[in-house]
Amino acid sequence: MKLIDGTGLVLGRLASKVAKEALKGEEISIVNSEKALIKGHKADILLQYNEIRTVGSKYNGPFFPRQPNLIVRRTIRGMLPYKKENGRNAYGRIKVYIGVPKTFEGKPTSSYDDAKAGLTAPKHLMTVEQLSRHLGWHN
Repeated sequence: MKLIDGTGLVLGRLASKVAKEALKGEEISIVNSEKALIKGHKADILLQYNEIRTVGSKYNGPFFPRQPNLIVRRTIRGMLPYKKENGRNAYGRIKVYIGVPKTFEGKPTSSYDDAKAGLTAPKHLMTVEQLSRHLGWHN
């Protein structure tokens, strides 16, 4: 099992790396998922996610999550062949957590160096937690 710390990693890059490893059969747990970053202008990011949330109704899908760990998991799902059996099995091997659960405290975590945000201006970055709070998540 691979334990990945999502702090400071770009969400799309993290999701693509995790999806590839899950398809190979690796079990992956992501901690601190709320600290993953989304690149782009904040207004554009919020507009895009608000449009996604308004598709459908409260009775008929697609249902889009508000919690940060579920937003990260849904992003990873978009990079898997989810409608096929191997994609669903890979999706089941991925666990995403807010913060660090007690079962993982003290265990070494890994990260992806090529998924870090780098030298991006703070006005072009938004954490998944900020997005979740905008969508109505209360913790």
